[in-house]
Amino acid sequence: MGSDHSRSAPSAPPRVRRILIATVVPLFVVTVLAAVVLWPRDGSPQTDGGANVPRHHGTVTRVVTEPCPPAAPSPEGTPSAGDGPCGTVDVRMNDGPASGQQVQTPVPAGPGAPRVEVGDEVILVQLTDPTDPAASSWNIAEHQRAAPLLWLAVIFAAAIVAFGRWRGLAALAGLAASFAILLTFVLPGIGAGRSPLLVAVVGAALIMFVVLYLTHGVTAQTSVAVLGTLGSLVLTGVLATIATAATHLTGFGSEDATTLSMFQADVDLHGLLLAGIIIGSLGVLDDVTVTQAATVTELANANPGLSRLQLYRAATRVGRAHIASTVNTIVLAYAGASLPLLLLLTADSRPIGQILTSEFLAQEIVRSAVATLGLIAAVPLTTGLAAMVTAAGRQGPAHAEDAPAPRPQPDRAEALAALISPRTDRHDPTSPDPARTTPSSTATDRWPEPNRSTDTAW
Repeated sequence: MGSDHSRSAPSAPPRVRRILIATVVPLFVVTVLAAVVLWPRDGSPQTDGGANVPRHHGTVTRVVTEPCPPAAPSPEGTPSAGDGPCGTVDVRMNDGPASGQQVQTPVPAGPGAPRVEVGDEVILVQLTDPTDPAASSWNIAEHQRAAPLLWLAVIFAAAIVAFGRWRGLAALAGLAASFAILLTFVLPGIGAGRSPLLVAVVGAALIMFVVLYLTHGVTAQTSVAVLGTLGSLVLTGVLATIATAATHLTGFGSEDATTLSMFQADVDLHGLLLAGIIIGSLGVLDDVTVTQAATVTELANANPGLSRLQLYRAATRVGRAHIASTVNTIVLAYAGASLPLLLLLTADSRPIGQILTSEFLAQEIVRSAVATLGLIAAVPLTTGLAAMVTAAGRQGPAHAEDAPAPRPQPDRAEALAALISPRTDRHDPTSPDPARTTPSSTATDRWPEPNRSTDTAW
């Protein structure tokens, strides 16, 4: 039963609940007030992102490929074939002014161009010649991915609900709330020129309060996880600020950041780097804090005789094993998201020292190191809080009569003697009476009957 984390935790005594309420509620109120102050009110920021080209859906009905015409002569003077493939694609328009009509487009070519076949659902754009507004052409921009993504989302949600049941449904609601906060507060707030670090800290705190209480319920155990997560987030923000300042990171370490600076010159890319570290750390932090709080609760339920220090030490051993695997998870997650960058490094001819200290790689090193340090700090912080709350709720004199009775401890000497001593309840073959047993047999050294459970004796 110790592995059943879906059951509700024992109710904390009134004194512990009052302390937790007096701690958590003011933090929640401050978070909400900060969100109200920082909430963007000027609408979407104006960006110089170019004209919004209309996009229309269509279905490929025919693909005709042909040899590409020769391109311009190469420097050696020999003509070469143009970049392929070449040909035409017939597409039936599904919406827009040309709905129901057949249009012809060139076969998509170039790096990253989609490969189309008959029956593919595609997205088309109509391009107009700037020198002749009457002349226009249709081009395939990309595949239409709405249907496959919708089916994947349905399977994802169904699997979570089927396995987690009501808890899984609450997790989906928490995921929706996280995206809602990111899309309505964090991203618009940063785009509106607010401090990215401050917006990220407030947004992460909002996500933490909503997701943890929605998913795990309003309990003392969840409140402990909330406090541990919030403390670790603050520490992660402080460490990220110190680390980025010490390494002189500017935030221009990626092509995406450079492109963003062209569209929105007023965005603080250094603060955006710090915000990314905060948001990225939250998902792993709440996993660790919830696990540690649940571990302390389950240990106390399994053995009510454990002291506060014993609870802390036992749960910390679990936390060490969790951290050992989670650190690898963090590094691999960053590596997986940066595979093109890592491949680029293998082709770089510079010395390894210069590569490691360049901004675009130093930025990833700082992300991983700071997130890991915040994660390590979350284990003793959350475990210590959980041990104090659990021990206070279990050892209070006012509730001593309600505390569960301690599990009876077996006599180890008797157990060992029962294991190594020979069975004495067998019939004595030399005895004239087969029902008689040897004189040394007693009620305490007999083996139990084959059908009798030994759980109570042990």
